[in-house]
Amino acid sequence: MIAAYTQDIKHKEDELAIQYLPAVKAMAFRLKERLPSSIDFMDLSAIGTEELIKLARRYDESLNDNFWGYAKKRVYGAMLDYLRSLDILSRASRKLVKAINYAIEEYRVTHEEEPTDEELSGILQESVEKVHDARIASTIYTVMPLHDQLQVGDEGAALASIEREELVEVIKGVLSKFKEREQLVIQFYYFEELTLKEISEILNITESRISQIHKSVIHKIKESVGA
Repeated sequence: MIAAYTQDIKHKEDELAIQYLPAVKAMAFRLKERLPSSIDFMDLSAIGTEELIKLARRYDESLNDNFWGYAKKRVYGAMLDYLRSLDILSRASRKLVKAINYAIEEYRVTHEEEPTDEELSGILQESVEKVHDARIASTIYTVMPLHDQLQVGDEGAALASIEREELVEVIKGVLSKFKEREQLVIQFYYFEELTLKEISEILNITESRISQIHKSVIHKIKESVGA
C-alpha cells in the first residue's frame, strides 16, 4: 500500500515536469540564439530537463503554489552553470581576450568595422585558431550575469570582493551616464534577454555597435570600482 502510494506520488511529480518541458526547450532555444554555434542546443535542453525533473520531485506545493515560478530561475541557472563548467576562459585566454578587445577598438577607429580573425591574428601575432577560440569564449560570457562578466580578466580578484548590492549601485550609476538608447541596449540584452539581432531591429543600430556599447559599459563599470 505504501509502495503504491509512493509510486503514485512519483508519477504525479514526473507529470508535473513533463508539463513544463516545452517551456524548458523554449528557454534553451532562446539562450542558444545568443551563443556561438559550438554550443549545442540539445546539451542545454538536456541540462535544463534534468534540473526540471529534480525540482519537480522535491517540489512542495504547500510552500509555493506556482511550480514554474519556483523552477524557472533554477533551470536557467543550471544552464548557465553548464556554460561555466566548460572552463571557457583559462588565464591565458583571458589575457588574449583583453588584447583582442583592445585591438578591435583600435582597428575600428581607422576602419569603422571589426577586424576578422585573420586580421587579428596578424595584429596580435597569435594563431588564427587561438584568436577564433578566444572570441568564441568571450561571446559565451556575454550571456552570463554582469557579476560573472566583471570577474573575467586580471581584475577578477578585486571585483570578487565587492558585495553584489554595492555592484548593483555601481552599475546603476554607470548606466545613468549613458544615453537612453545605450541604456536600452543593456536592458534588452540582460533583462529582456533579446538577441543582438532583435535589439538591432528595435533600436535601428548595427549589431557591431551594440557589441561596442556592451564592451564600453563593462569597461566603465570596472573603472568605477577601481579594477
